[in-house]
Amino acid sequence: MNALAISFALLLPLSGGLPAFAQAPLSHAQHSPAAASADLDVPAAAEAAVAVTEQFNTALSSGDLGTVETLLDPDVLILESGGAERSREEYMGHHAASDAAFLKGAHRQLRHQRARTAGEFAWVATESELHAQKNGKPLTVLSVETMVLKQTEVGWRIVHIHWSSRTKPSTEPFAQVADI
Repeated sequence: MNALAISFALLLPLSGGLPAFAQAPLSHAQHSPAAASADLDVPAAAEAAVAVTEQFNTALSSGDLGTVETLLDPDVLILESGGAERSREEYMGHHAASDAAFLKGAHRQLRHQRARTAGEFAWVATESELHAQKNGKPLTVLSVETMVLKQTEVGWRIVHIHWSSRTKPSTEPFAQVADI
């Protein structure tokens, strides 16, 4: 098992709620209009890691692929839609440009975010809604994202991303059931 896998395996049990991690949530609402209505649970120790994930998302949505590349560790593992890209080079050569193109006109609405640190690692889990256009029609996508970061000599770098998304239903199923 490689060092990243071992470190990640050690990090996962720590995320379950050790008392040391039960710090007061950070209120990004004062700093970011998009976060004003979001449910945030980000202790002070994780703020810098969260800032890197936000910088990554901003760079990707604005097409700044140079910054995207800088924030990814060379050995990053990206899992999305049942597939994997196993390095920064592979992601930058395959999906980075198409991800940037899709996100370019999208509006990201942060819903929930939780982050924790453990030694040289941090994880940031984010739930959001993406509002975009597809074929000239409005599209709302529910998106979840987990990023694992490692503290390096040049700051936090993203070593793992897992993205999952689905189209938001136009009507809520519970509302339909309640009307019966």
